[in-house]
Amino acid sequence: MEIAFENYSIAPIQPKDAWRLCDFVVSNEAYLKTYFPETLKENLTPTLAELFVAKKVKQFDKKQEYLFVTKENTNRTIIGLVYIKSLHKEKGQGELAYCMGYQYSGKGLMSKIVQELIQWSFATAGLLKLQIIVHKSNGPSIKIAEKHDFQYMGILANEHQMPNGDLVDMLLYELNKSDFLKSQ
Repeated sequence: MEIAFENYSIAPIQPKDAWRLCDFVVSNEAYLKTYFPETLKENLTPTLAELFVAKKVKQFDKKQEYLFVTKENTNRTIIGLVYIKSLHKEKGQGELAYCMGYQYSGKGLMSKIVQELIQWSFATAGLLKLQIIVHKSNGPSIKIAEKHDFQYMGILANEHQMPNGDLVDMLLYELNKSDFLKSQ
């Protein structure tokens, strides 16, 4: 499965992505250390990235977690990641977590990617509800949640640990499949 738009494509993570993923996390370390610390830590070297990718491919195949990479089509550079994680199959629920390389942020690309993966989540993965959990300081991510009709549900106290060890509150947004289908 690959979704193409403009000069970009979205696809499930594959073994051949390991080196490019390592390049992506190293070049975006400043952002990732705050909001994606595990992804950063597990991909700081090519060898670590190969192990990470192998694990994520297995999880994708077993429908335990879905990791998608977005690439720029000309040179196949990874420019962003989208996780569909924290899957609760009995509830039909999952969480969208996403990041974009600093060179590509602010161009509306993540919004297009999220739109495609919302559709995929409901149509292919069989989810009934998606969540976005975001820190109040992450304005662009909040904009994406609101643009795609995710409803603000409240604050999750002490939900995320910052690099300095502090626990911070996060904002919870949700989108139900039925509401999504009505808006289409």
